[in-house]
This record gives sequence, C-alpha cells and structure tokens, in this order.
Amino acid sequence: MSDPYLGKEVAGQFRIVEKIGKGGMGAVYKAEQPDMNRYVAIKILHSRYLTRSDLVSRFRREARAMSQLSHPNTARVFLYGQLDDGACYFVMEHLVGQNLAQLVRAEGAMKPQRAVRIMSQVCGALEEAHQAGIIHRDLKPENVFVTTQGGIRDFPKVLDFGLAKVTERQMRPGSMVLTQQGMVFGTPEFMSPEQAHGKTLDARSDIYSLGVILYELLTGKLPFDAKQPIEFIQLHVNATPIPFAERLPGAVFPPGLEEVVMAALAKNPEERYASAADFAAALEGVLQLEAGERASITLPTPVPAAPTAEPAPPIAAPSSRANRRPSRVALLVGIVVAVAGVVALLALLGPRS
Repeated sequence: MSDPYLGKEVAGQFRIVEKIGKGGMGAVYKAEQPDMNRYVAIKILHSRYLTRSDLVSRFRREARAMSQLSHPNTARVFLYGQLDDGACYFVMEHLVGQNLAQLVRAEGAMKPQRAVRIMSQVCGALEEAHQAGIIHRDLKPENVFVTTQGGIRDFPKVLDFGLAKVTERQMRPGSMVLTQQGMVFGTPEFMSPEQAHGKTLDARSDIYSLGVILYELLTGKLPFDAKQPIEFIQLHVNATPIPFAERLPGAVFPPGLEEVVMAALAKNPEERYASAADFAAALEGVLQLEAGERASITLPTPVPAAPTAEPAPPIAAPSSRANRRPSRVALLVGIVVAVAGVVALLALLGPRS
C-alpha cells in the first residue's frame, strides 16, 4: 500500500519526497522546499488520533516548545499546521547523521573527550529550555542527534519535546494539563528517581537523564544491569550505579570525570548539579585539567532538604525477565507501589529502542 503523503504538497511550499522515520503515533518525512533550495523534515501525527485531545495537545506542545527555543543545539521548528485530512504536522530542520543510540551501537564506548564535548553542547540546549520553563522529561540517546553543522563535526541537536513539561509561567489560558502527580512519563532506562515516583519534576530530573546518557557513551552500557523496564525503575530509585572500572575494565578516564557523572546521578535532586550550565562547567573543567590548564572540577554542594513525608516503599521487581529492546516512543505509565499496581505498570510499559 503506497503512502498517501508521498508527493503531497504541504502549506503551498513543501513537497514530501520520502519517509525517513515512523512510530506508533505518526511518521517523519523528508520534504523539499524549492523556493529556499533546501530540504526539511515534516513530522505528521496520524489523522486517526485527532479524537485524542491529549495526543493532539502533546504534539502541539512539542512544536510550540521547540519553536520557542533558539539554541543552535536544539532542532529548529519552522511551521505548525493541519493537513487536508486533519492530520497535525510541524516542519523542522532536516538533519543528516545519527543519534547517540545508533553511534553507541555501531562504535561502542566513545572516547571520553568526544563524549564530554558532545554532552557539554547538549547541556547548553537544555539550559536554554530550563530557563524558558521547559523540562524535557524524555532525554535519551535516541533524542540527541549528531550531525555536522557549519563544518563542525559532532554537532548535537536535541529532539522530541513531546513529553516536555512547562511551568506555570509557560502555560497559556486554556492549556491542557497532560500530567498529574503520581503519573510517570519517560523512558525507564533514563528516568530520574523522582520521575519514577511520579513526583513533580524540575531541571534536575533532566540532569539525571543527561548523566545516564553520558555514562552510556563512556562505557557503552547503562549504569545498572536489568532487562525489564520495571527493574530499571527500581534500580534508579534504590541502587548505586556500577563503577566505570567494572563496566569497562582497563579503560582510562580523565581525572574527576567519574565523580562528575556520579554527582549528576545522585538519587537526591539536592545533591545533583543545580543547572545544566553547572553540569557543563564541571565537564569542561575535566577537559581543562586533562589538558594541563589551570582549572578546578566543581561538584555539587548538597542543600539540606526540607522535611518530607515518608517515602514510598520500593517497587517490587517482577519475576519474569525479558530482553531489553529499544523503543522510539516515550512511555506513559501509572506507578503504584502495591502488587496490583506493578502488574498494571508492566502492562503499560513498552520497550526502549
């Protein structure tokens, strides 16, 4: 069956020429824009989801969030609209390259200097988003695309703000609230402990996810051994990340790098870097020290936390184990601590790609 969108003209200026990606809710197409002599990418939400106001709002929120951001390491969005069949779409810059997940699968562990430079740029993109009141909530290697821009290689672009959480100052009158406390959005392998518990999130949750991504770039593996999504969630909440030396025996890392990554992976948000800019500064300090420059590596200073209610008991891991499989679609699951809740969670969680 031929794709109905191939060859279709969009907004009177784009012509779809090729499908370059697809997911459960829609697809991404390459399109030419003759007047500008360039290619763009068009992300289309299936028309059959038009009756799902939550999905339409999520799609619109992604377009709006990305259009508000101008950092060079965030993928640019040019236009949002609806096609003749009612399907929602937005037009964004067309990128050529690979995402970080593809790079790690193809090449294994990345050289520390390369990984740190890439992630420092990603931190810059996230700092702008956080300053604008936008929390990504689904940072993972699949959502960081590495391309060449202006002759600069290893130029990362942050993608997929579909699960972005906006603060009250970003909410517009009539905006739909897509989440509520106790509900969990994200990808289990990369979600923060507070995200796993369904708590209110701030920028430090994204910093935890950045720490997991950097850990995987440096070692070729995740900081925990697990196969089921529910196991990853439990380990994020309760377990200490596996040391670099156990993950990649014999490898040599720049002094202080592991300490910086582990600080980003602190269970308590108060013990992480307060901002993406602080995390980036610590990473740059590692590179400067390695180069023999006068620099210092800054670790977060824990801030005493206010008294809180009794923490929820850990989520019991299921007895069955399945191989980990990647997924491009961010997961929406309800987390409860009772056994019945665990069963419901397992039914809703999907594998990561």
